[in-house]
Formats: sequence, structure tokens, C-alpha cells
Amino acid sequence: MSSLPRRAKLKTAASKDECSFLSELSSSSEEDDKEDSSWEPQKKVPRSRKQPVPKESKPKRMPRAKKHTPKISDGLEGMVVKEELNSSVAIADVNLEERKNEPNTVQTEKTAKTKRKNSAQSPLVRRTKKLKVEETSKDTNVEDENNSTEMPSTSTMWESTCKKENNEVDFTFGQSPLKKIKTEMCPQGQPVKLPANASSIKEEVEMNWDIVQVLSERTNIELWVCANIIRLFNDDNTIPFIIRYRKELINNLDADSLREVQQTLEELRAVAKKVHSTIQKIRKDGKMSECLFKALLNCKTFEELEHVSAPYKTGSKGTKAQRAKQLGLEGAARTLLENPGALNLLSSIKPNVKGLSTLQDIETGVQHILADMIAKDKDTLDFIRKLCQNRHICIQSCLAKVSSKKVNEKDVDKFLLYQNFSCSIRNIHHHQILAINRGENLKILTVKVNIPDGVKNEFCRWCIQNRWRPRGFARPELMKILHNSLDDSFKRLIYPLLCREFRAKLTSDAEKESVMMFGRNLRQLLLTSPVPGRTLMGVDPGYKHGCKLAIISPTSQILHTDVVYLHSGQGFREAEKIKRLLLNFNCSTVVIGNGTACRETEAYFADLIMKNYFAPLDVVYCIVSEAGASIYSVSPEANKEMPGLDPNLRSAVSIARRVQDPLAELVKIEPKHIGVGMYQHDVSQILLKATLDGIVEECVSFVGVDINICSEVLLRHIAGLNANRAKNIIEWREKNGPFINREQLKKVKGLGPKSFQQCAGFIRINQDYIRTFCSYSSQHAESSTGVEVTNEKQGKKKSKTPVNVVLKPNPLDQTCIHPESYDIAMRFLSFIGGTLREIGKPEMQQKINSLLEKEGIEKIAEGLQTTVHTLQVIIDGLSQPESFDFRTDFDKPDFKRSIVCLEDLQVGTVLTGKVQNATLFGIFVDIGVGRAGLIPIRNVTEAKLSKTKKRRSLGLGPGERVEVRVLHIDIPRSRITLDLIRVL
Repeated sequence: MSSLPRRAKLKTAASKDECSFLSELSSSSEEDDKEDSSWEPQKKVPRSRKQPVPKESKPKRMPRAKKHTPKISDGLEGMVVKEELNSSVAIADVNLEERKNEPNTVQTEKTAKTKRKNSAQSPLVRRTKKLKVEETSKDTNVEDENNSTEMPSTSTMWESTCKKENNEVDFTFGQSPLKKIKTEMCPQGQPVKLPANASSIKEEVEMNWDIVQVLSERTNIELWVCANIIRLFNDDNTIPFIIRYRKELINNLDADSLREVQQTLEELRAVAKKVHSTIQKIRKDGKMSECLFKALLNCKTFEELEHVSAPYKTGSKGTKAQRAKQLGLEGAARTLLENPGALNLLSSIKPNVKGLSTLQDIETGVQHILADMIAKDKDTLDFIRKLCQNRHICIQSCLAKVSSKKVNEKDVDKFLLYQNFSCSIRNIHHHQILAINRGENLKILTVKVNIPDGVKNEFCRWCIQNRWRPRGFARPELMKILHNSLDDSFKRLIYPLLCREFRAKLTSDAEKESVMMFGRNLRQLLLTSPVPGRTLMGVDPGYKHGCKLAIISPTSQILHTDVVYLHSGQGFREAEKIKRLLLNFNCSTVVIGNGTACRETEAYFADLIMKNYFAPLDVVYCIVSEAGASIYSVSPEANKEMPGLDPNLRSAVSIARRVQDPLAELVKIEPKHIGVGMYQHDVSQILLKATLDGIVEECVSFVGVDINICSEVLLRHIAGLNANRAKNIIEWREKNGPFINREQLKKVKGLGPKSFQQCAGFIRINQDYIRTFCSYSSQHAESSTGVEVTNEKQGKKKSKTPVNVVLKPNPLDQTCIHPESYDIAMRFLSFIGGTLREIGKPEMQQKINSLLEKEGIEKIAEGLQTTVHTLQVIIDGLSQPESFDFRTDFDKPDFKRSIVCLEDLQVGTVLTGKVQNATLFGIFVDIGVGRAGLIPIRNVTEAKLSKTKKRRSLGLGPGERVEVRVLHIDIPRSRITLDLIRVL
């Protein structure tokens, strides 16, 4: 459960072709220079032939794209994988550009441009242009390789690419030509080459590893999928958009796996960028050497880069090897390896020079230089790393000897398990790593990595016999220097490097898993099934300041707020007030926050319910987490939403709304304050925020929002939108009235073609809501023409879409179908004999099912010239009811009428409960006794999880109902150990 789903690499001949091709891409710099020089003549020939033809595109792009085209396509002919050949949208567009660049297809190109002028350009065509810009950028860098010393970073190249993309103004989706292209071309075209070029540092500073290859190795995902993912992210596509509308390009990866690939990609790019800046700095200081340059280009992690570049930092005293080199002993060290018979160390003695005065000093200096050479050699480090993979490397922690600083005894007791702890780095759990790190940071624990002596002995033997063996007979005193150099290199340089690498890798993996666990819990919480159509009473419990009450309507409007004092001897009198409020507002559901005085408040309501005090109402209650409610109640958002209301009463309102619509309420709170994580303060806060924000965006997008009634806070979390764009949408809605269809989004200030592409499929327009405006819109369509043109001027759009079409409602706008697929959806409707009025009705479902049984989805997709994934989205959109909400498949709040105490429990008792939080070491379950019980992770087996949960790859998360058995009760420590029986 703790591991993310992975895609196994393809075990076909295609994989070998991929690997062989990528190894060619990451060849030596000399070979690259030869290739570059061989490309020079080819570049000028097509330029003279093609320059007069394309008038509307930039003349420099076309020939350079053509120059790359034959090389890339030739290298990738063997990359045919088991996926469908017609499944790639973006790559097929690149192949279209290839056909355009051939001389015998000039007329076809003109025809295609004419079509795009009339119907505007598809965003996928824009992505093709963006690809060509990046290729052009690389070609330019190749030309200037010998003339420039400035090395543009990867991020700089992307920024320029994005700027060029923003200049594209046409964003109407041309459907038919695009879908034809999908089926005609092989999907595995240029993406593998593109990311490799786009991510490497240009000119003479080119990394010695290929980013697609490394990304595939680290994430265990196929090469062609990694290449497509890089290209999609380069194109500023969001994860929700890719997951729903570009499934064929990512081989059906889930959101968590895609997010992990994105994070790994960002790490690799950050390393390449840091290497670039380090090389620039060392060159500026005049300390660059060929060996150092090669070592820097081999760095794949920050730890490796730190190890190689540490001696050359500004202000460093210099290493022992550097001081020996300054004394002129580097030649002697190289002679010892290359021609030991000619080495005479006595000739280097200079009595008046410190460090050269005695033979012992000279031997020590040579030893330091050799140790430094060994520790920075790539083959040597690769051997020792591979050697450690097959040996028992363990991490140990013990109680630190605290002398000057006093440590709280309670904190020491928390780390009792780790005061004499030892575990193999292959078997240690993620939460143990995080606990050890926290103890070390608090100066309570001392941590070290133990590498067996056998590793050192075998390493030294390999070095003497293979890598560092002198090329001739070496006298015994020289061999002694070499042996001492190996011992010194391992003990002083290599061992600390390995320890840092092991610790960094373990910590990085633990942090990522902790963040992913937080994300999975948050997703489960946000997707809790809403309870619509009920009037709710929210209760924020308290002692001295009373319990705050808030009654909200089925539409989340505040009907009444009050304060009652239930725990100060006035419980009976306050009961009359509560009963009167519930009867007046016909409210039969009470929502209690789980904060201070929750247990007493729950007992109070349970007692009244058991006495049937609220008759004739059948009152039930539920407990809901109030994490973050107090922070939200004093936020500017709450003040804007509920002006003039006391912050304590705002908390009660928030608690009630969390049951009515959890997603809409919880997005108002910063995710890390919701409280479903583990060690959240010990992990990278940047990584945590990025992941949690991505989870919120994913949940809001997949649920969808009705743009005419949703709040600005909810809207800003839609894929492709941000706070500024959401604000502009709300202002447009207030000024011009409700949105009639999705096309009107294009008229909102700041909402460009890319933003529209990303957000359009997740925005819904309720047809019942706008039906009253349809007649008005059609009557005033002609008179509003001038206004529409003015609005288009703000967005700098060239689209000539008629206004009467813009103001016409489209029933497809209430579905999950993307506007780029409307043409296919209409052809599919005519194919089955359906109409737009039948969307979401049983008749539509019957027609679709009969056709699928008769033809099969693959054959239908082929006939419509689209992919199976796109057709499946269309089928889902047409068959789902108008008010469909996939959150109904998730668990609802657990409503209760009675209460159980901790003392009432017995070992062996079988109970039902609700998952409160999931961690890497176990699952906390609320069983209704005031304290959550813990199911140890060893008791959560795959056989006990339902098939549905295994298919979703969510494991157990907050909100799920489970059946458990009590294993152990520790009343003094208020601890309950449970065993999972099954998931309900």
C-alpha cells in the first residue's frame, strides 16, 4: 500500500531499440561535434528551397525543423511498442509538419493552412510549433558552439518557448483534420529525442546522461511514455488535463505516478541547471580542468555535484590534494601510475619548501593526489556503489551524549525505540527514517551508516588489480604509497560520500512517500460524498465560551447562529433552545466538530436522542474533523464571505458545510492545515505544497464546477486557472450575466488559448439554469455584436466566430467532453441516431450499449477516426445523468444516535468504524469511543481490501468504513490496537 503503482518496462524487441537509440543520443562530445558538422551542409539546401513557400510562418523555423526530421525519424523507426499506433495526438502533429516540409507536399500545406485560417488553430498544432521552436533553439546553439561561452539553462529555453506560444492567438479547435492525423501516423516519433535535447545544457556544456533514460530508470516507466510526459509538461499541460484527455500518450498512468515523474523530472533539471552554474563559476575562477569538467557532467544528483565541486568553492582553503598539486607533485602522481620505473621522488625534495622538505612529505602529497583522483573517478564510484548494492549496509542510531545542551526528557522518551536501533537500508521503513532524522535534528540521537570491512577490502583489491594498476613494474615503496592512497581515499573521501548518498536517498524517498501519503489522504477526504438537500446544524464544541451553533440551508445559506452553554450546569435549559431551533428550521442532522469538548457534546446529544427528546424529528448526528476551521474563520476569505459574523460562529458554519459539500469547503483551507499527514513539518515544504495543491486541483477538476454558481475560491483550483483568472471570470459573470456556453470563456480577460484548453473540459454549464436566458440572448444577438468585438479586442483574439453562435447554448457543455472533441461527439450521436436532448437519459444509454455490443469500441473509434480513450470520454459524457457526481461512489459521513465508551470495549469485540488518518505505519480508525484505534500496517493485507479499492490504488484513506476487531486495550495510555476484518 505504501508504494506507488508502477508500469513495468516493455520486454520486447522494441525496448532494445529504444535503449540503443538513447545510448547513441548520450554519446561522447567528440561524436556530437562530428554529427553537428555533418548537418551543416544539409541545413542550407532546404532553406533556399523552402523559404519562399510558407508566408505566414517564420522562415527560419521550417528548414531547421526539416533538418532534424530525417535524423530523428530514422533513429526511431524501431520504436514500435505494443500500444496502438493511432493513439498519439501530439506526435502525429509533428509528423504532419514533417510532411509539410517535404517539397512534393507544398500544395497540401497550403490547403491545410487555408482550413486553419477558417477554423483557427488547434492547441495541438500549437504544440507542434512549440516543438519546432525548441528544435530551432538547439540548432542555433549547435552553430554557435565554438563561438560562445555562455550556456543557456533548460529553464531559460522553456521560458522563451512559452513566450512564443503566448503569441499564438487563434485557439478554436479544428476537429476533423486532427483526428485523421491521429490514425495515420506512428505515435512513437520525436518525443524521445525532444526531451533529451530540451533538458541538456547546450553548447560545450552538455550533460553526459540522457534525461529520458535516467527518468525511465528512476521511475520504472517506459521510455516512450517518459518522452511523451516531458513533451506534455513542456507544453504547459496540467496533470488533470493529461489524465483525462491525453491518456493514450501516458499509457494510462494514474495521477500519483504522473506527479512522481514530474517531480523526478524537475529534480534532474535542477541538477543540470546547478551543474551549468557550477561550471560557469569554476571557469570564471580559472580552475577548470578536463578531468573536473568530465566529472561535473557525470553528476546526476546534488550529492555527487557537491562531492565533486566542494574543493573549488570560493573561500575554501583547498583540499590536501589541491595543496599538493600547488607544490608540483601532480606529475609525480601520474608517473607512478603510467611509468613507475621512471619515478624518482628524491629529486623532488626541496629542503626550504614546506611540504617538500622530506621524502615523507612528498610521499604524503602524492598519496593525497592519488586519493583525490580515485575518489572522483566515475568508474571507481560506479564499482563501489554496485558493490554496496549486494552487501548488508545498515543504518544505526543511538542516544546522543548530551553535555552542554539540555534536552526535554519527554522528547527523549518519544525516541525510546531508536536509542539502540539498527536496520538494513534495504528493509528500513520510511517512517523510521523520518523519526531518526527528527531525533538527530533535536540532538537526541546520533546516526551513522555502517559499511562492512569486506566492502573496503574487495574495493581495494579491485583497484590494485584493475582500475588503478600501474602500467609497469612498481617498486615496493611505490606500491605502499598506492595502497595508502586507496585506504585514505576510501576512509576520508569515498566512505563519507556513500554515507551522504545513502542518507540522502533514504530521506528523499521517505519524504516523497510521506508527501504522497498525505496527498492520498487529502484526496480521499476531498472526495468524501456530499450530503446535499439537508438543513444542517453545525456545532463547534467548547467549555467556558460555550458551544457555537450555525444552521445552514440546503444551499449553504446561513439561516441562524447562536451560542449555547451545555457544560456549565445549564444543559437542560439549553436543550429547550436547541429543540426549538431544530423544529423551527426542520433540521434533523447535527454536525459536531471533533475539537475541545467534542466527547461531552456528543454524549449530550446522544442522551437527548436516546430519550426521543426532539420528537417528532428523527435527529441523527455525526462527528467531523474541524482541522483548519479556526484558521479559516479569521482569514480574509472568511471575512469576505461572512462579513460581520463572529469568527467563532464562522467555525460552526464551516463545520456544517464540510458535511454538505466537503470539497467546496475544504478548498478554502490551506491543505497542510487539514491534518491528515505524517511528519508533515519534517519534509520539504516546497514539495509538500506543490503536491497538495496539485491534489486539490485534481479533485476540483475531476468533480467539475458549475461556472455560473461556483465561488471564486473553488474556481481558482480548476486546471489552467489561477486566482487572477478566477477573479476575472467572476467579474465577467457579474457584468454580463451567466455564461451561456463554454465559448464565452474566451472573452474573459487573461484567459488565453492554453488556459481555455486546460480548463474547458472541467467547467460545466447547467442547461436548466441558463434556459431562461436563451430567448433573451437570441433576441439581442444582433444588437450585441459591437460589444462582442470590443471584448475580443481585450484578449487580442483574431477569432471571427459569429456572435449568434457564441450566445447559443450547447448541451455538451454540461458534460465532461472537451470542446476539441465536440465534432467527434456530434458524429457519434448521428452514428447511433441520438440527439443532444437525450444526453444523460436512459434512451441514450440504451443506444450506446446496443452499438457497443454490436460493433465494439475499437471498431467504432476507428470509424470515427479517433482514439479509444477519447471515445470513452465521449461515451461517459453522453451517458452520465445531468446531475452526475462521481463522489457518490465514495463514503458518506457516519451518522449515529448513540455513544460507546472506552471502558465498554472488550478484546475480541467486532466494531465498524471510519478511517480517520492513514500513515506509513498504520491506519487510525474512529470507532466512536473518543479515541482512534490503530490498525498496524502488518494487519492491512491485500486480501482484506476490496477489489474496488485495489483498482483505484488508494489503499485505505480517510472516510472509508471498515469492520475491525479489538486486539488490545491500554486504558492508562488510551491506546486501542485493532485488526482489519474487511472494508465495507
